Amino acid sequence: MIRANIIKDREATMDRFINGLNREIENVVELTHYVEFKDMVHIATKVERHIKRMDNICFQTDSAPSSLI
Repeated sequence: MIRANIIKDREATMDRFINGLNREIENVVELTHYVEFKDMVHIATKVERHIKRMDNICFQTDSAPSSLI
């Protein structure tokens, strides 16, 4: 019985974490295989960094002076 509660608590924690994520990050994390909570956090962090990097690249491209184009 104790083992079942531990597993249930772990799953509940993972569900709460996923539900608190940005929708874009949540979609990627849900499609990725993970076993442990720390794996899920690592994946979410990597996705967040990737999204920020892509947003930064798009911002730099959009804000280029028209004289350079």
